[in-house]
Amino acid sequence: MKTDKNTVVGFVLLGILFFAYFWYSNKQQSELLVIKQKQEDSIRRVNAANIKPQDVALARIDSLKRDSASRVSAAGDFTAAAISTEQLVVISNEVMTVTFSTKGAQVKTVELKNYTSVDGKKVVLVNDQLGYNINTSANQASPTANLFFAASQPVTNTDSTKTISFTLAGANGESITHQYIIKPNEYMMDWNVMMTGADKLLSQGQLNMQWHAATYQHEKTAAYERQMSNICFSEGNSFDYISAKTERKFEKPVQWLSVVQQFFNSTLIAKNSFTGGQINWARKTDSSNVLATADASLQMKLPLTTSVNVPFQLYFGPSDYTILQKQAPEMDKIVNLGRDMYSFVRPINKYIIKNVFDFFAGFVKNFGWVVLLLTLFIRLVTAPLTYTSYLSGAKMKVLRPELDTLKKKFGTDQQGFAMEQMKLFREAGVNPLGGCIPALLQIPIFFALYSFFNSNISLRGQDFLWSKDLSSYDSIAHLPFTIPAYGDHVSLFTITAVATSFLISIYNMSMTPTQDNPALKYMPYIFPFMLLFIFNKLPSALTWYYTVSNVITLGLQFVIQNYIINHDKILAKIDEKRKTPKTKSKWQQRYDQMMDSQKKLQDLKDKTPKKK
Repeated sequence: MKTDKNTVVGFVLLGILFFAYFWYSNKQQSELLVIKQKQEDSIRRVNAANIKPQDVALARIDSLKRDSASRVSAAGDFTAAAISTEQLVVISNEVMTVTFSTKGAQVKTVELKNYTSVDGKKVVLVNDQLGYNINTSANQASPTANLFFAASQPVTNTDSTKTISFTLAGANGESITHQYIIKPNEYMMDWNVMMTGADKLLSQGQLNMQWHAATYQHEKTAAYERQMSNICFSEGNSFDYISAKTERKFEKPVQWLSVVQQFFNSTLIAKNSFTGGQINWARKTDSSNVLATADASLQMKLPLTTSVNVPFQLYFGPSDYTILQKQAPEMDKIVNLGRDMYSFVRPINKYIIKNVFDFFAGFVKNFGWVVLLLTLFIRLVTAPLTYTSYLSGAKMKVLRPELDTLKKKFGTDQQGFAMEQMKLFREAGVNPLGGCIPALLQIPIFFALYSFFNSNISLRGQDFLWSKDLSSYDSIAHLPFTIPAYGDHVSLFTITAVATSFLISIYNMSMTPTQDNPALKYMPYIFPFMLLFIFNKLPSALTWYYTVSNVITLGLQFVIQNYIINHDKILAKIDEKRKTPKTKSKWQQRYDQMMDSQKKLQDLKDKTPKKK
């Protein structure tokens, strides 16, 4: 035994030595890598300092020359369009200012006049690149995004729409015109692509649209806005989206494709539908203000004729349910009122929550009070069900002395206690699960409001009490460090929601029999503690709703238990109910038989002498 003990100690010491050796070696390697990196950085700085400014300028000019030569070569019969300079044309209506670029004849930026970003400036949606490839000569091709179009003067039409055209002309008579029509008070613009010589410009009538888009932070935290971002589309006239996945291949005709962030979206609509394509999408993981990037490749088959007119539409604007309903079919589903496993809450949001919210918002200007009125409405509708649960709780409170007596009588005999407890509940007409109704009701309501408040743009920027923005979390203190799963701020509405949840748990515990099992005894307190971490990053509208709902629950329980429910009458009814003959249901009979069998088996085990 001694030899074995020494062997074990030896192996342990050997293991410790190996661990210390590898730790020390790894530390040395890390330090060497740091020193080496510093040396390389120093050498790089010295070399950079030795380069003359004119050499840098010459290198830049040389790079531009090579790029220009490449573009000129690819331009073929459109050589003049490859060596021009970019010009910007600005057109606005009542809700947006659109900046067009002659490079690619495309939308460059869209400024939304009615919405402010987190930096205090107007929200600007950026369109990085949108174009398609054309044949510029027999053996050359070029993206339209690399070619410079000639811009016409904007024209205001008799119906108050504004039109601007960009034209690209080739040496052999081919031409492309991009016509944009901006309507009053609308975020949607028409984009018509008109080609002359399309049979030469496109191979086999195939239009290959390339769209590169990026979304940028406009809300309080980029991390949460990234989480709310996704790609939406209509494929085969049916709405779908990707959020967790990073790519999608379209096998059916695509009507529209949208790059979506929390409250805004950029959408490309093909009136005649794309025949197919794919999109690659990725959320950023760095600390920049870039949320995500998307690269889409979409195909469209056009008639093999000389002249074609391809109608598109572009939407750059808010993800407002009312506005999106008037755009392309199914675009209103960009607003997430419930999807996938939570799709069951969408009808609740669409037909009840949204309409009630909009009704109160019609005459109450402060949205914090609108949320309060919405909470009162929800509690009023669910009042009949919650009242039955409170009545069940009152009966449980009346029976508590008898339950405590039974607990003392049976001691550690849990099965015997369970049988007598069920018998007592049956005689008194008490449903022990009746108190669970409020908790069960909270589940669909919570998920419905979570989706609603996260996607309701009307809450954006609305202040209430200490909250500066009801669509985001409120913060009364910023921590100098980050607590895992909690964050780096303190939300007061979260604290009030959690505190009132604790009070409800304490009150409910006083209504139920004492639990001997520590896990069951402390279980009611675990959920409110978890809410502290779940709620801290959620919209303050949701935590404000939860606070108001909890306060109403506490008030109703106090009033009902002390002023509405007569405990003496309940006890009298229970005694009267006990005297009436009982008929057991088949389920009760089977349950009693099962409990009897388990009781007899336990008694048999207790009587069987244990082997020494």
